[in-house]
Amino acid sequence: MSEQHVDVLIVGAGVSGIGMACHLKRECPGKSFTILERRDSLGGTWDLFRYPGIRSDSDMYTFGYSFRPWTSGKVLADGPSIKRYLGETAAENDVEKHIQYGVAVKRAEWSGTDKRWTLTTEKEATGETLTFTASFMIGCTGYYNYDAGYKPDFPAESDFKGRIVHPQHWPEHLNYEGKRVVVIGSGATAVTLVPTMAEEAEHVTMLQRSPSYLIPLPSNDRLAMLFQRLFSATTAYRLTRARNVAVARFLYNRSRRNPGIMRRLMLRLVRRKLDGKADMRHFSPTYNPWDQRLCVVKDGDLFTALRSGKASVVTDHIERFTEQGVRLKSGQELEADIIIPATGLDIQMLGGMDLVVDGHPVVLRDKLVYKNVMVEGVPNAGMLFGYTNISWTLKVDIAAEYLCRLLNHMDAHGKRVCVPRDTGDSRGEGTVMGGLDSGYIRRADDRLPRQGSHGPWKVTQNYLADVKTLRFDPIEDGYLEFDGTRPVETTAPPTGFFQPLKSALFGS
Repeated sequence: MSEQHVDVLIVGAGVSGIGMACHLKRECPGKSFTILERRDSLGGTWDLFRYPGIRSDSDMYTFGYSFRPWTSGKVLADGPSIKRYLGETAAENDVEKHIQYGVAVKRAEWSGTDKRWTLTTEKEATGETLTFTASFMIGCTGYYNYDAGYKPDFPAESDFKGRIVHPQHWPEHLNYEGKRVVVIGSGATAVTLVPTMAEEAEHVTMLQRSPSYLIPLPSNDRLAMLFQRLFSATTAYRLTRARNVAVARFLYNRSRRNPGIMRRLMLRLVRRKLDGKADMRHFSPTYNPWDQRLCVVKDGDLFTALRSGKASVVTDHIERFTEQGVRLKSGQELEADIIIPATGLDIQMLGGMDLVVDGHPVVLRDKLVYKNVMVEGVPNAGMLFGYTNISWTLKVDIAAEYLCRLLNHMDAHGKRVCVPRDTGDSRGEGTVMGGLDSGYIRRADDRLPRQGSHGPWKVTQNYLADVKTLRFDPIEDGYLEFDGTRPVETTAPPTGFFQPLKSALFGS
């Protein structure tokens, strides 16, 4: 058994972990750090998922980092391109050498006496136990289980004579040319898989229990490419990010305030794309826009596949699997050679590690999130958790900046320990996932930390508000306890009305 100590230990080398490491290099150059990554390569989601057509469902000008422009004209990038972008970012910021691959974190224990974290890990290739200690720990593991996605136990599943493939574990050389394929689900994965597989398959059927809202989006951004011709890469990137953030915020806010208007608008767009080739009942959700995430349709490819007859949509419930496919409660049977249950993720926080503070296990469901960056009662620990209504990375950037500000503040004031304390009854009803009502979130209610009813405990899902809070508000806000001293609130320096807005749209 060996032991290694660093100032900051980052768990996860995906979008969040690489972003956090880059911010540390830029803003806390004196800090030593290590990134522990269970997989054998960086990339997280973009290394794990290999199904046909895998791509972003957020525009790359906001999904990219604030400090490294995405210069392609592609709005929605494929998985390999995103993984390559992450690798190049890590290399340019000299963080690759800090990554230890193949290391699974099993347990993280905080000692108030030693004022440090001890992480017990396993080198998965050999079974060797490694111990790491750190003054500060930052979880960058995302929010789902990498080992297995969610899949219901379908009745008589073993009767099916064909092949069942979950998108999270896609075989490297799956041949679906000329095959009949049934994709179960209506989320982003299904919407991506169906048109891609329809190019080679005999026919692809998307089987859904209920429809999702679909938004067509062109893969090329002509205005972004114009900006790139007229301005420097940095200026063009900032202008495009500013526009996209503003548009996304407008659409989200309007959807929450005027759901009926936005519903009619979204359905009108879909109706126009289908051109009468499909029944709109399959594309008319029973819930309001943004009660669940919207699904982006790249270049309208799903609608093209449906119009051509190479793909179809069926809305029904599964009665049972059969030897030849799936029998529905309506009595219809869908014949299939391959069935793909694109049925969602299995929520898992902090990569499934056991979290212990001074001998007491931490139950995240009983804890509030502080500024959606730290956890109530957990010392010297951050958690990068992105947005659910706009690009994940927008929150990662400003959360990483905040943690760097916090570390520098502690150094400047000679503090060794900080911990968020709920000094009032702030607990609310919602989880860290905000107002979304998706099935995978409902299933994980017992695993997700909670948000509060007010103040820094409330998750806003509002980028502009979070920019003000995380970039400009004082570190000592009356909720953070340092070295066991009662939290003290300080007055925020005046920033003016436009500074947070300017910072949000054009960068710090």
